[in-house]
Amino acid sequence: MISKKLAKQVLEAGLVSGADFAELYYEEEKKNAINLDNGVLEGVANVSSSGVGIRLLKGDHSVYGYTNDLKGGRLIALAQKLANGFHGQKVVECRDFINQRVKNINPNDGAYFKTPIQEKIAVLKQATQAMKEVSPLVTRALVSFVGDQKKIEIYNSDGLHVKDSREHTRLVFRAEASRGDQHESAFAIPGTTGNMDYFKTLDINQIARNTAQEAIEGLDAKECPSGKMDVIIGNATGGVLFHEACGHSLEASAVARNLSVFANRQGEQIASPLVNAYDDGTMPGYWGTNNIDDEGHPTERTCLIKNGVLNDYLVDRFFGQQMKHRANGACRRQSYKYEPITRMSNTYIDNGTSTVEEIIKNTKLGLYAKSLRGGSVMPTTGQFEFACGVAYIVRDGKIAERVRGATLIGSGEEVLKNIDMIANDLDLDTGYCGSASGSVPVGTGQPTLRVKNLLVGGNGGKLA
Repeated sequence: MISKKLAKQVLEAGLVSGADFAELYYEEEKKNAINLDNGVLEGVANVSSSGVGIRLLKGDHSVYGYTNDLKGGRLIALAQKLANGFHGQKVVECRDFINQRVKNINPNDGAYFKTPIQEKIAVLKQATQAMKEVSPLVTRALVSFVGDQKKIEIYNSDGLHVKDSREHTRLVFRAEASRGDQHESAFAIPGTTGNMDYFKTLDINQIARNTAQEAIEGLDAKECPSGKMDVIIGNATGGVLFHEACGHSLEASAVARNLSVFANRQGEQIASPLVNAYDDGTMPGYWGTNNIDDEGHPTERTCLIKNGVLNDYLVDRFFGQQMKHRANGACRRQSYKYEPITRMSNTYIDNGTSTVEEIIKNTKLGLYAKSLRGGSVMPTTGQFEFACGVAYIVRDGKIAERVRGATLIGSGEEVLKNIDMIANDLDLDTGYCGSASGSVPVGTGQPTLRVKNLLVGGNGGKLA
């Protein structure tokens, strides 16, 4: 960790030429991964790192630098070099530091790293056996335990001093099925920011079997038809569509620069009145949860959309000053090597009043995208393209044949406005989101919902 005396010297060095804010971010991190391939231990990886990032702000200008050399002289020299990015007289003094108390949303004590490796390998072997027992068509079962622990410390020239500890642990299931020259894969990745007790609540065998079965069923899938149709999007992983197509457009880094389709539209009806959407960094144990963000602000539950009306944005200090909007605990970074910016945490559409059965029963002909695998989006327009993972045709209110190669195409606002049914089965999935401040863990989720008249791409001709 960094002493208060050294931190003040570093920040003062950064303020000498006119910066109105200086920040020091210290981080130490260790990672561990254990991988089994068809029951064979492929390797155990351990990585450790530490370093400091220094950020200086003045109006709408920022400079950033980092180092893994933690000697006092090196840190002061880095701050002095960054200060050369401004040309003026000193305008603020670094205030005396006041320790900020942290509400411990995610109680953890490094349990993953304290758990004996043989215990973790035993869980992986159990999952491997469960996948392989489903069918000889399962030609490959890959399972992994992945753990990450960070300790951070933040000082800034406003007098803030705060420390935090974070832990992310995931269990990765991947099944590959083959028949002749046909190959399909499926995966499941449950994870937590809590302790190892979470994994004791999981039915490891059932998750493994379901993953294997999804891969096998994919071998018989037909090419998905194309055209505009009603699309039912499943819960949990389906939330990646809202995250990518809408969530990024609600981040201050896009809004403040008018690079978002939703800029300057607070208070407007942008979605179906059925839609209530949140970004919540305070959900205990969830993948995108933190006690504080990477500026030291407590994380918050932010209502982004209320009854279809754009209610709020996700805001960090830097862009918040430009927007005249307070920071709301949404500033994040992958590591000390990245300057922090506005990022999502756990982002989801909230429960509706329908049931999954009602949505399917009321769909005469369409697509059921049980899971999504990711895609691309342009925040300035909201245009997106997303690949479906597991998908089925719905005929006469019943789930029919499985299809492959389905792609959802449209715009975030179009999807939001055309949601006409939302179920009550909200769930969130684990993932990583890449942006200007690197790759950060996020939770994405929603209940099962239906979008009317969405364009679906596929090579199976027209839906009939």
